[in-house]
Amino acid sequence: MNQEEKLLQVGQILKTQFIILGSLVILLWFLELIDWLLFGVNLDALGIAPRRLWGLRGILFAPFLHVGFTHLAANTLPLLVLGWFVMLRGLREFTWVTAVSILVSGLGTWLIGPTNSVHLGASGLIFGYFGYLLLRGYFERSWPSILGSILIGLLYGGMLFGILPQGMGISWQAHLFGFIGGGLAAYWLANTQHGRTQQQPDWQP
Repeated sequence: MNQEEKLLQVGQILKTQFIILGSLVILLWFLELIDWLLFGVNLDALGIAPRRLWGLRGILFAPFLHVGFTHLAANTLPLLVLGWFVMLRGLREFTWVTAVSILVSGLGTWLIGPTNSVHLGASGLIFGYFGYLLLRGYFERSWPSILGSILIGLLYGGMLFGILPQGMGISWQAHLFGFIGGGLAAYWLANTQHGRTQQQPDWQP
């Protein structure tokens, strides 16, 4: 592959990443706009309602819904930045980390969240990305991953306080279990990658 072909490949990868992350953010803002315009339709009711059977649907819907534009704006930048860092490892890993983070964050919130509360927002997913990026170096034990984890720790280490109990209507449960979900994804993907590496021959024909 010559230099021009490599540049074209990199450009195509960046374009795909931009489309995926951009589409996700557009979807979040579109849903919040719909929720604001259609006063008779309360989309926020589709959030996670702890220990209520119907509240389980929120595991799928909650990450895409927010309590107003201020809430959404606060989540947009870290979602883009951390999501892009995850996507640098490939679309497959991005998909797995996203799915595991949403599932673990949602189930954990449903199990221990306060009664008669509704939880929504992309912060559980964001903390999943954060947990994956921060712990990936520990599980993979490779210098690029370790340096990446150190970088994330320097840039976003303050997010760790977000997994602690706090007031002001903040769903620390979603943060905590999102972080755990990201860590589980890092562990599973590191072991999967290690298994694939061991199966490869020492030389290529």
